[in-house]
Amino acid sequence: MRPTPADPEAWNAYLAEGNATQARKRVSADVLLRDEQGRVLLVKPTYKPGWDLPGGMAEANEAPDDAARRELKEELGLDVTLRGLLVVDWVPPHGPWDDQLAFIFDGGVLAPDQVAVLRPHDGELAEARLFLPDEAVDVLRERLRNRFRVAIATCTGSSPSYLHDGGTIV
Repeated sequence: MRPTPADPEAWNAYLAEGNATQARKRVSADVLLRDEQGRVLLVKPTYKPGWDLPGGMAEANEAPDDAARRELKEELGLDVTLRGLLVVDWVPPHGPWDDQLAFIFDGGVLAPDQVAVLRPHDGELAEARLFLPDEAVDVLRERLRNRFRVAIATCTGSSPSYLHDGGTIV
């Protein structure tokens, strides 16, 4: 006989067993930040090749938006108010990695005083630089390019987009 909520101890044990066997997803949370000229902020990690959007991986039981804000603070010393969700991309397993949910949030426009002091604040980043959007596409890794393009398009007023491995799902 299956336990019911009438027996809270048995019910919670039953739910915990189900929780232990359900799939876990890796979650990344990046932020699209721009300056007053429309350039976008990219960062160059020290632990992987190429340029990336600022942000990173969520920790266990951390909300994606909290992860994005935490990563910006740790890596760049930035405190930003996120203005909304731009993209969610389901990324299938690749290489040694399981599948992932990749979020991109809108961080808005950085003030000139924020741009003036942009620099890496920890060893995970080698560089932080502003790029015109077309230049950014050229330096981003292939896996991120379309996600970035969709995030830029969504910034101009459309609804958040849901992607499968970078391809738009309607």
